[in-house]
Amino acid sequence: MRIGELAERAGTTTRTLRYYEDRGLLPARRTGNGYRSYDEDDLRLLREIRVLQDFGFELEETRPFVDCLRAGHPAGDACPASLAVYRRKLAELDGLIGKLADVRDQVARQLGAAEEAAGEAATPRCETTAPATTTD
Repeated sequence: MRIGELAERAGTTTRTLRYYEDRGLLPARRTGNGYRSYDEDDLRLLREIRVLQDFGFELEETRPFVDCLRAGHPAGDACPASLAVYRRKLAELDGLIGKLADVRDQVARQLGAAEEAAGEAATPRCETTAPATTTD
C-alpha cells in the first residue's frame, strides 16, 4: 500500500509517517518508481506506536516495542527491552502520582484553612457574592 492509504488506515498523517521513517521506526521501502511501499506489518507497527503514545510514552520509548515486532515476535512487549521500558514508565508514573498526591494534600489544607478563616471572620462579602443592586 502507498503512504496515503497507510496514513488513513493508521489514523495519522503522511507527514507523521515520513517523520517515523526519518527516525528509523518505519521501514523506508520504495517501489521501482520511487513511491513508498508499506504492508500490513507496517500498519501493525504504527498501531503499536499509537497505543503506546496514547499511554503517554515518548516516541523514542516505543522503539524497543517496534524492534520486537520487527524481530518477528507476536507482540511488541514480548522482548526484555520492552519490559524494561514498561518498568521505567511505571516508576515515572508512580513518581508523578506521588507528586500529585502531595499537591492535592496541600490544596486540601489550604481549603480547610480558608474555610476556617472565613467562618471566624466577620462576614464581609466578596464582590462576586454581593447581591446585585437594582436601579429604578
